[in-house]
Amino acid sequence: MHHAYQINHLRQLESESIFVLREFAAQFEKPVLLFSGGKDSIVMAWLARKAFWPAKMPFPLMHVDTGHNFEETMTYRDEFVAKIEARLVVASVQESIDKGRVIEEKGPKASRNGLQTVTLLDAVEEHGFDAALGGGRRDEEKARAKERFFSHRDEFGQWDPKNQRPELWNIFNGRKLPGEHFRVFPLSNWTEMDIWQYIKQEEIPLPSLYFADEREVFDRDGTILAKTDFISLLPEEEPTLRKEVVRFRTIGDATCTGAVQSTASSLDDIIEEVAAARQTERGGRADDKRSETAMEDRKKQGYF
Repeated sequence: MHHAYQINHLRQLESESIFVLREFAAQFEKPVLLFSGGKDSIVMAWLARKAFWPAKMPFPLMHVDTGHNFEETMTYRDEFVAKIEARLVVASVQESIDKGRVIEEKGPKASRNGLQTVTLLDAVEEHGFDAALGGGRRDEEKARAKERFFSHRDEFGQWDPKNQRPELWNIFNGRKLPGEHFRVFPLSNWTEMDIWQYIKQEEIPLPSLYFADEREVFDRDGTILAKTDFISLLPEEEPTLRKEVVRFRTIGDATCTGAVQSTASSLDDIIEEVAAARQTERGGRADDKRSETAMEDRKKQGYF
């Protein structure tokens, strides 16, 4: 009896991403994978591991460390890198501050998130990376929706959304002049739901921050932030400090990454919650609320 060969949408997305990852490795001389410890970069690294199995990944992972990360993220990062037997490069925002490359923001609402751009570009130049994998998806944010799979950056690391290469079918143009580089986004066509379903299908381990737990939090400008040693509460914020069952939909710098009230303690719970959500996962990111074009402005300067 003849049976039609069928694959589900997750296998189609996986196949597309693996094709992009292999093109990435083939077209560039010294590539790197940007790894934040968040779910998208975790899935991207997992796909890269599959793309080149049984060989090891032919490029290292790089984490741009703000110094204001969640402790759970840092613990997970080291365990995951060891599990997949990858090489890790760490670029430190604190070192950029100490060298005078960037000036740290002052005040109780200061964040190092925007300072990552200089640290990232310095690390790209220092190590001679000519292409960097990013875990951005088009459904995340309107600026990211403008990205191609192969995103060209000029000699200053800047992104010009109006000056990108056409991508016909599956043909990617990685040609560049000296000093220029590319950001490559193999998860471009994935959605948040796809990511969670794939994590469940592949049984990928995750940081505990993604699952609901009782945490000490407070309210700041409509965002629920976790209390940490490096965040100072304003007098009017002190009455809002409390213990609450929350989880994080994204993971980044703790000074601008908001939590959501949730009881989702398993992948099935999270998938059900995401299906019913009416706010995007970056809706709790304070860095995106600084202006209407906050993300695009940062990307044009060389941000992720």
